[in-house]
Amino acid sequence: MRFPIRLPSDPPVTFKARLHDARTATAIGRWLGMAFTVCFATGVLSHYFQHPPDWLADRLPSRPYWGYRFTQGLHVISGIAAIPLLLAKLWAVYPRLFAWPPLRSVRHALERASVAVLVAAGVFELFTGLLNTFQWYPWPFSFVPVHFALSWLLIGALMVHIAVKLPEIRDHWTRRSPGTLALPAADGPDRRALLAGVAAAVGAVTLTTAGQSVTALGRLDLFAPRDPAVGPQGLPVNRTAKAAGITAAAVRDWRLTVAGPRPYTLGLDELRAMPQYEVTLPIACVEGWSKNARWTGVRVRDLLERAGGGPASRARVESLEPVGAYRVTEMGREYAQDQLTLLALRVNGEELSPDHGYPARIIAPNRPGVLQTKWVGRLEVL
Repeated sequence: MRFPIRLPSDPPVTFKARLHDARTATAIGRWLGMAFTVCFATGVLSHYFQHPPDWLADRLPSRPYWGYRFTQGLHVISGIAAIPLLLAKLWAVYPRLFAWPPLRSVRHALERASVAVLVAAGVFELFTGLLNTFQWYPWPFSFVPVHFALSWLLIGALMVHIAVKLPEIRDHWTRRSPGTLALPAADGPDRRALLAGVAAAVGAVTLTTAGQSVTALGRLDLFAPRDPAVGPQGLPVNRTAKAAGITAAAVRDWRLTVAGPRPYTLGLDELRAMPQYEVTLPIACVEGWSKNARWTGVRVRDLLERAGGGPASRARVESLEPVGAYRVTEMGREYAQDQLTLLALRVNGEELSPDHGYPARIIAPNRPGVLQTKWVGRLEVL
C-alpha cells in the first residue's frame, strides 16, 4: 500500500507583523548592497597589495602614499557598517524563509539557493572579518585565503540574487514605485521611522569605530579595536619583539647584509653616517587602524644601488625573526625605487624601540603594515 506524501495547504508558521514587506527589504538592501560592494572592491585591492602575484608585483603603485591607508580603512569601515544593515535586512525578510510551499518553480528555487549562499557567506565574512580586527582567530583555517575566496562567493551570490529579484526591486525602488503604492499607506510613516532608526544605528557604529582610521574622528573612537594613539613612541604595535623572538642578544652585534652584484655589510653606526632622510608616512594595518609618523633613515634605493642594483631593481627583505608568515617579503620596483621608501632607524625623532623594529625597519608609501618589515637583517637586490 502506498501512502502519497502531501504537503499541508497552509504554511506551518504565519506572520502578522507589519513592515516585513518588499519596500522595507529593498530600501535596506540598497544600503547593504553598497556596503558589500565597497567592502568587496577594497578587500580585493588589499589582498593584491598584500599578496601580489608575480605579474603584478612591479606594477603596484607606491603613490599616493596614503592610498592603502584610505582603501583599507574604507574596507573595515564599510564591513562594520554592513553588520547592522545585514541584521536589519534579515529581520525584514525572515518570514520568507517560511514561504509555503518551499519551492514553487525553478526561479523560486534559484532565488532561495542564492539567498542561502548570500546569507551564509555574508554572516561568515562580516563576523570573521570583525574578529580579525581584534586579532582573534578561534578557527582552524588560515583567515586570509578563506576570507578572500568567500568574498567572491558572496559577491557572486549577491549578483544572482539581484538578477532574480530585479522585477520586485524595481517595483519597490522608490516611494512612488507601483509596488510601494500598492502597500498599505498607513505603513508608510512606520516604515520611514524604521529606516531612520537603521540609518542612525549604522551612523553610530561608523562614527564610534572609524576613528582608528580617520584621524578627524579620533575623539569619537569609543568601540574600535585599536586606538592609534596608544603604543610605544605614539604608535600601536601588532607584533612585539618578544612575540617575534627578538632578544637583546640577537641585535647586540647586528650588521645589515646587502646582497647583490657588489655585496657588503653595514653596522648601525655606518648606516647613521650615511645621508639621512625624513619622511612622514602612515603605518596602515590590515585590521583597519592607521597612524602617521615621522621616519628617519636611509633610502632603500641608495642601499640597492651601492650593491649593484639598477633603477629597475626590486628587493627582497629578510627579518631577524626566526619564524613568521612575513619574515621574508619582496618589494616591487615601484616601492624599492621610491624616494620615500626608507630603511628607518628613527621614528618621531627617537631611535626605534625594540617593538617598532630596532635596529632598522622598512617604511614605504602605500604599503600594508604587515609588509613594513621590522628587525631587518638582510636586503637583496632582485
